[in-house]
Amino acid sequence: MRLIPVDMTGVTVMVAQPPQPKMKDKKNGLIAVDTETSKPLMTVDVLFVGNGNAEVVTVTVIEDDISGELAMGTPVALTGLIARPWENEFNGQKRHGISFRAAAVTSLAG
Repeated sequence: MRLIPVDMTGVTVMVAQPPQPKMKDKKNGLIAVDTETSKPLMTVDVLFVGNGNAEVVTVTVIEDDISGELAMGTPVALTGLIARPWENEFNGQKRHGISFRAAAVTSLAG
């Protein structure tokens, strides 16, 4: 599937919801892991603000690559942010969207 680099020029990013474990199977409490490193994955909801627009998106990152205190409202840098289109079918319903993955999420709070 195509990986699309995201241009962060002129965009302010802040934490909307602190990091949470990414669940592979919520019913059984199974946490998702990175396919290459087998390290646990986390999701962070961030608010993108730019060009007069604001939008909350969920970004996936390896747990070890989150640095600093990421409380709600904390400005952050997203290193190596990529977007990946996806599509699946569940119970006869087609769904599609865009997922976001970052190499690192770093607090910019001083």
